[in-house]
Amino acid sequence: MMSTIKSGISNLDKADILIEALPYIQKFSGSTVVIKYGGHAMVDRTLKEKVMLDILLLHTVGIRPVIVHGGGPEINSMLKRVGKESTFIQGLRVTDKETMEIATMVLVGKLNTEIVSMLNNFGGKAVGLNGQDAHLLLADKKPLKLEKDGFVEEVDLGYVGQIKKVTPGIITTLLDQGYIPVISPLAGGEDGENYNVNADTAAGIIAGGLKADKLLLLTDVKGVLQNIENPESLISVISREEVPTMMTEGILQGGMIPKVECAVNALERGVRTVHIIDGRQPHAILLELFTDGGIGTMII
Repeated sequence: MMSTIKSGISNLDKADILIEALPYIQKFSGSTVVIKYGGHAMVDRTLKEKVMLDILLLHTVGIRPVIVHGGGPEINSMLKRVGKESTFIQGLRVTDKETMEIATMVLVGKLNTEIVSMLNNFGGKAVGLNGQDAHLLLADKKPLKLEKDGFVEEVDLGYVGQIKKVTPGIITTLLDQGYIPVISPLAGGEDGENYNVNADTAAGIIAGGLKADKLLLLTDVKGVLQNIENPESLISVISREEVPTMMTEGILQGGMIPKVECAVNALERGVRTVHIIDGRQPHAILLELFTDGGIGTMII
């Protein structure tokens, strides 16, 4: 059941909010927006509902949303339940055959089905996919080399893939027929194997393949901060050309580095703008797209 939210906002204030949103609705109608859905917004039930309703609103006003979801915490939980420990190297999960089977079960059998069900229960038309469907994502084994004591050692990550090709025809077909595609970050390989791929990377490459107008990365931080110790130092707009300097100066740190690299890669593939926003903020998608101030960092 959809939750009922009461607020102290007057009817006149609500009308003003709609008027503020109108030019953005007019501007973005017909555009394709890829949303990478993950983090706390994927765990908290109330936030889940708000994200689904945001996506349905986009769809209702003529925007073409595409969802690419992660599932790391859920995979961790399932592995723990079966008594299997997770090993990470440079943030990448070492994925043997059993881990790959569990990841597929969680991503496709549980999370993808859950997202599709929520959207449809709220009145949407969602269809679940994974990167193996219709050759959407083609990957090969991701290589990793580590240097230790002056020697370079190649590490076997197992069934962790790097995407080599995207064929987004199935997504375009679904969008043209009025559906909302919901995609799990799995990929097929030319070697006949299946691979787990990073959801941020998958979202960026899919957005590039679609030449999407926008890519939204939902995270558990406010966006890119000028000073990582000061949550009020949000940088609202960054140009692609500024990124190397921000790397050198240490403004970009930790988990924000791969997200910004994903954003730059998407821009280079033809995406117009990338938005890094805080998925913990209720209705973050609407606040970023349909208000004058926005709430996150836009990379152009």
